[in-house]
Amino acid sequence: MRFFSGEKIVERILQLIAFSAITSLLVIAVFILKEGVPFILKVGPVEFLLGSDWDPAAGKFGIYPMIVASLWVTLGAMLIGAPLGIAGAIFLNEFVPPGVTRVVKPAIELLAGIPSVVYGFLGVVVLAPMIRSHLGGPGLSLLAAAIILGIMILPTVISISTDAISAVPATYREGALALGATRWQAVHMVILKAARSGIVASIILAMGRTIGETMAVIMVAGNTVRVPHSALDSVRTLTANIAMEMAYATGLHRQALFATGVVLFVFVMILNTIATRAIRGGAGRKKGC
Repeated sequence: MRFFSGEKIVERILQLIAFSAITSLLVIAVFILKEGVPFILKVGPVEFLLGSDWDPAAGKFGIYPMIVASLWVTLGAMLIGAPLGIAGAIFLNEFVPPGVTRVVKPAIELLAGIPSVVYGFLGVVVLAPMIRSHLGGPGLSLLAAAIILGIMILPTVISISTDAISAVPATYREGALALGATRWQAVHMVILKAARSGIVASIILAMGRTIGETMAVIMVAGNTVRVPHSALDSVRTLTANIAMEMAYATGLHRQALFATGVVLFVFVMILNTIATRAIRGGAGRKKGC
């Protein structure tokens, strides 16, 4: 009876923790929507999302340049981080001794614990001057932000992709090799396809991290509100705009920043939903096999 009572207490505590996390998420979502949606309806979704002028003092609240900048920075970061991360995961799982993997993988995961301001500082001190001297432009640019974010998402892509690849049964690999496939053919035709759902989930989660990153982007992107026409142009992302202006924003300006948060919230929710479905879909296919 004592064991049963203690078990029930632990169960209730865990339920309370779970519900508190869900409640916190709901409170945050309701607060952002409550502050931002009325502004979007007041100004008009078309003018707010597709307007090109951001001048709160003049009553202009168009975030289209920042949406485009956020998407381009995210795309650039994924083009850099996703291939390198997947290649690193394949290398760690298939082409190095297990002892090396046990040492290198935790070291890579430690990169996720480095504060984003450190990445931003390295971008300002090292990367931006290199871009300015070799490619031209101000240095603090869309390209610099994409490279820094591409490096920042490497631990996420490598860690999750490594776990997905290592979860593929050894019989898949052995069967492919027994049929005469080379090592690379077994990896390319069998292992990666079996681990596809986990790899896709790592990419989507990394994309969500990229869209939500703030400090490093503020430091290296240049923070100019305009639609970029070149990778060397300075840009301002949605997250950078919120972080830079929330401290002194009042009235409609403050509501506009919350409305920008609503747009970001929708983007992140869409990405998380896609990642969840990718994981569940992959698990369903494996059970079917």
